[in-house]
Amino acid sequence: MTVQRSTTSGLPIGGGEMGQLIREKDWSSTPLGHPDHWPQSLRTTLNILLASKFPKFLWWGKELTCFYNDAYRPSLGSEGKHPSILGMAGKEAWPEIWHIIKPLMDKVLDNGESLWFENLLVPIHRNGKIEDVYWTFSYSPARNDDGTIAGVLVTCAETTQEVLLKRKLESSERNLRLIIQQAPASIATFKGPDYVTEIANSNALELWGRKAEEVMHKPILEAMPELVGQGIKDLLDDVYTTGNRFAASELPVQLLRDGKLKTVYINFSYEALYDANGKIDGIISIGHDVTDQVIAHKKIEANEEKLTMVIDASELGTYDFNIKTKKLDGSKKLHEIFGLNEADDIDHESFVNSIYTKDQAIRNAAFEKSFKDGNLAYTCRINTPEQHTRWIEVKGKVHLDEEGNPHKVLGTVRDITTEKVNIQKLEESEQKFRLLADSLPQHIWTADPEGNLNYFNQSVYDFSGFSSERIEQEGWISIVHPDDKAGNIKAWTESVSTGKDFLFEHRFRKYDGTYRWQLSRAKPQFNEDGQIQMWVGSSTDIHDQKEFTNELERLVIERTNELAQNVKDLASMNKELQSFAYISSHDLQEPLRKIQTFSTLLLENEYDNLTDDGKEHFKRMQNAAKRMQALISDLLAYSRTSISDRKYEPTDLNKLIVEVKMDLKEELAHHQAILESEELCTLNIIPFQFRQLLQNLVSNSLKFSAKDREPHISISSEKAFGSELELDRLSPNTKYCHLRISDNGIGFEEKYAERIFELFQRLHGREKFQGTGIGLAIVKKIVDNHNGYITAHGKPNEGATFDIYLPEKQ
Repeated sequence: MTVQRSTTSGLPIGGGEMGQLIREKDWSSTPLGHPDHWPQSLRTTLNILLASKFPKFLWWGKELTCFYNDAYRPSLGSEGKHPSILGMAGKEAWPEIWHIIKPLMDKVLDNGESLWFENLLVPIHRNGKIEDVYWTFSYSPARNDDGTIAGVLVTCAETTQEVLLKRKLESSERNLRLIIQQAPASIATFKGPDYVTEIANSNALELWGRKAEEVMHKPILEAMPELVGQGIKDLLDDVYTTGNRFAASELPVQLLRDGKLKTVYINFSYEALYDANGKIDGIISIGHDVTDQVIAHKKIEANEEKLTMVIDASELGTYDFNIKTKKLDGSKKLHEIFGLNEADDIDHESFVNSIYTKDQAIRNAAFEKSFKDGNLAYTCRINTPEQHTRWIEVKGKVHLDEEGNPHKVLGTVRDITTEKVNIQKLEESEQKFRLLADSLPQHIWTADPEGNLNYFNQSVYDFSGFSSERIEQEGWISIVHPDDKAGNIKAWTESVSTGKDFLFEHRFRKYDGTYRWQLSRAKPQFNEDGQIQMWVGSSTDIHDQKEFTNELERLVIERTNELAQNVKDLASMNKELQSFAYISSHDLQEPLRKIQTFSTLLLENEYDNLTDDGKEHFKRMQNAAKRMQALISDLLAYSRTSISDRKYEPTDLNKLIVEVKMDLKEELAHHQAILESEELCTLNIIPFQFRQLLQNLVSNSLKFSAKDREPHISISSEKAFGSELELDRLSPNTKYCHLRISDNGIGFEEKYAERIFELFQRLHGREKFQGTGIGLAIVKKIVDNHNGYITAHGKPNEGATFDIYLPEKQ
């Protein structure tokens, strides 16, 4: 906004509360005296200060009298220095920090040096007490009418909350690292595409068999070269590029232990880590060494395989007996055992009649028992049609119908005539298997090919508090959490029907009524014909790991959200700073227009009355005003490149060149310059910004043209992938438009190739070449707005070349 001036007192009109207080204050009793005697520079500075929406403070005069605007007012608190310090000497107003700020002001007052501080602790008295307050601020010289330094202008912002938030985030990160270090799992984080180890807790180091100094802050595949070729890098690359989680159970990995490779089995997962912009910047690994469990499983599987081999070697016959219909289906081997041809029918009646009369009671008692406990088992003698006597071992499982009644018996018949003496050995083998299963902390269980569970180790009974009879009656599913039952049944049914491995996480009810998470898995055991003979399963307690993983994920999400909010707040602050720079530059034009207006009136009405020295001074004043006008225009242009909306449009660069030639027609003619361009490409750009870019570069070539030859400016373009262009910063797989502008002017030394794009940088004095030193900075800003790159090359007295690389797609 523009601050109006009072024609009576010279004090500003407007400026909010502080403007009103300044106008109402009796200044005659202060060292500054009545406002009518104040210098114009003080009034101008106050106008700028009061009009600003950014916190500003001014110390003026020998006593460093205090002024401040409405934006600064909240920093003084509710019970502090406002409004008493207005017009007060600085030393009296700020006694608690005078020893801090006075030396800073002396640097500005004595040397004209501008100072900048970020997040500096400067305690002040406000709200009735001394408070620790952090500031980001600048001190700049405020000059009197004669150009001498008369005061210090402060532009500041209180950053106490930002500093405290940063400390809170750092504390949160330390706590997170502490949690990771104390976690029972092996946890590590890897940063970047090289997977540099950033965090690794003691469990991870123990699992890897490494010391911290061997792996920390190093690419994990370099620190552990034995992992190369084991597929680990492919897994990491997939998670890093897609963000998909990877989890594996009992994965065998070769790790170096005591100088030798050893196979270690690991349950682990890879999760992508994201930065504040939502981009993947690392991976977290959570794992458990399950080598002992896997070895135990393998022993069980080996025993099961041995048992299967024993059964196969024993030449078992199988049967399926329907209790209600009395229908008996028997296998080929069953026919052989009973001395029948495969084509002969074998029914229930002939089966029973073939049993020795003395052994009928054994058979009947076994059936009665099987209806109670579900297991059929007996041995007896039979007579074959050829009247041969054979010993058979009959086993079976009674299956219940939906009403819980015995429905059928599935079982086997084995000819043990020549092997009866080995029964004891087989029973001992079975006892060893069960003893091994009962010694494991995991829950071990088996099921028949139809998925009916028929065995549980002792761990199941100890955990659930159920007896074998209760589990037989209520079933294994009865201890599963109600919320997990449906998924459990669905997954188990699918595995049984498809033959695929069963893997499921669910909660089991303990004997004390609490629930704990379990990882259950089961594998089908196939016979030589590829048919499932049985299922062997285990359930491992993962409750602690599950709870920790959930808590860790919650903390990671919470911290990610906090970082995202901080980035959002920072972007908002940057936008406000850009708007402030634009408005400030715009308001500078008002006093400049008055200077130019009054100088024009002097030129028209009073010029002839001036002395020769006066005319020379007048001429220098006009030139200074023109330079100021050019500087402000360039500053406004630079600001617009930062704050304007970026609307990209497909644009023919050839049309922009035509427009630039028209705009610079007089300058080109004045320098007798040749501007030629090849057929240029069409590109997705911000048209008005890119037109300004081309105009600035052509104007730059004209300005720095050589006096002994006609200027020659050449513009060309090409499209190519980053890998085909001579700039390492380009993305190899991205297609770019390469635009080159070259001239035959005075050129420059190569060491200044970066400096020329900096704001207010000049390689030559103003007396030789006019300009503000902003033109190429605007060009650089426009290229940045298009996500591109610009480089410059030159040779003294030969010319300069500017190369611009813009991505084809924005």
